[in-house]
Amino acid sequence: MSDLNKLTLSEARDGLRKGDYTSVELTEACLTAIEGAGALNAFVHNTPEIAFEQAKAADARIAAGDAPAMCGLPIGIKDLFATKGVPTQAASAILEGFKPEYESTITTKLFDAGSVMLGKLNMDEFAMGSSNETSTYGNAVSPWRRGNEDTALTPGGSSGGSAAAVSADLCLAATGTDTGGSIRQPAAFTGIVGIKPTYGRCSRWGVVAFASSLDQAGPMTKSVRDAAIMLETMCGHDMKDSTSADLPVPNFEALLTGDIKGKKIGIPKEYRLDNMPEEIAKLWDEGAEKLKAAGAEIVEISLPHTKYALPTYYVIAPAEASSNLARYDGVRYGHRATLAEGEGINEMYEKTRAEGFGHEVQRRVMVGTYVLSAGFYDAYYNKARKVRTLIKKDFEDVFAAGVDAILTPATPSPAFGLGEVSEADPIQMYLNDVFTVTVNLAGLPGISVPAGLSSTGLPMGLQLIGKPWEEGDLLNIAHSLEAASGFVSKPEKWW
Repeated sequence: MSDLNKLTLSEARDGLRKGDYTSVELTEACLTAIEGAGALNAFVHNTPEIAFEQAKAADARIAAGDAPAMCGLPIGIKDLFATKGVPTQAASAILEGFKPEYESTITTKLFDAGSVMLGKLNMDEFAMGSSNETSTYGNAVSPWRRGNEDTALTPGGSSGGSAAAVSADLCLAATGTDTGGSIRQPAAFTGIVGIKPTYGRCSRWGVVAFASSLDQAGPMTKSVRDAAIMLETMCGHDMKDSTSADLPVPNFEALLTGDIKGKKIGIPKEYRLDNMPEEIAKLWDEGAEKLKAAGAEIVEISLPHTKYALPTYYVIAPAEASSNLARYDGVRYGHRATLAEGEGINEMYEKTRAEGFGHEVQRRVMVGTYVLSAGFYDAYYNKARKVRTLIKKDFEDVFAAGVDAILTPATPSPAFGLGEVSEADPIQMYLNDVFTVTVNLAGLPGISVPAGLSSTGLPMGLQLIGKPWEEGDLLNIAHSLEAASGFVSKPEKWW
């Protein structure tokens, strides 16, 4: 069977249990697909030896009857997750040659469950970007095309490599991280499912930090059921992460009943932007109608502080980034600049960071250092923290009033061409996160579900936002929306 790489996680899991094929065969099919997809630049460090070793071990576990749900399933790992003995660069030149001597908690959980690592995936440098154009590895490219054009499109960012790989069937699923929409936006751009769980649901230990109070890992998959399967394996309390929640992890897949009768779905009026494309607005309205037809109650809600979300995010995230990235100085690991005779430690810091960090990372570090500096800390950073509290309270009030989930667009447009936005004002790029950053600021779970195609044949996604720690309920509502939308489109192979 040469099309094994096109299976979903749930299909592959069931086939492995029945003995229809082996994990080694699944892995082989994915590695062959990766070899033929160099034009997408999705995988940046291939690990076939590790993959076959893990696949053989998984086959032995399955034969012995000791097989968790993720056992034997080939996945890709975003380059932000520390993988022992395998390059982990966060797509930055400053971490060139860095091979951790430890494994992140998330990848440990996945590998302990028998998952197979095919390799590391492309991303925006230090997860800073919405188009995967800031990577030291070069751009990741979407497997989708706009109409009959040959224009190379963005797979979104920062988890662009993950999105491209899953959409193009190079792997069955992938890990992603989401600081302001970096799982949900690329998922929407490439016609796949991406869930950002509640802050604290997944451990951040061993994940290269961007903005510590916003970062959260999650799965990027071909279906909502797959997201439920993979998320359960990734979740759980971790003593090594002080922000990790000590809460039981439910069987998310068992909660996918498809029954949403009586659920109250909120439609926030503040998300209706003046310049929103008509096809995005139409998709949103149709999504609400589909949930209503499935038995949900649709209500208009207000999230009054939404308009302050983007400026708040772009004060807090760079501030935390400037603090987190201070450790990359050329002293302990990673890139170190060559010094001229007579130059000292200060010159080494300056040269190393100038050579190692890309322009977008430099921009955000400078903005973050500025808002944390004396004289501006209260004017910008402290004020942003207070507004963040108000944004969080907006959601708390809505949920307290009986709303079970909130439906919004995932992105303000379908995927755009590489270079079309990055070469314009950076603010235009930041606007891609307009629907997603509120979820990170409030620490809530959010999921992007593919719901239709644009007039040019590109995927468009809808976002559902849930109550804290209620990923099971959120996944079930998303499962209902997925079934009603009936999205089955795949990109036509050109690579």
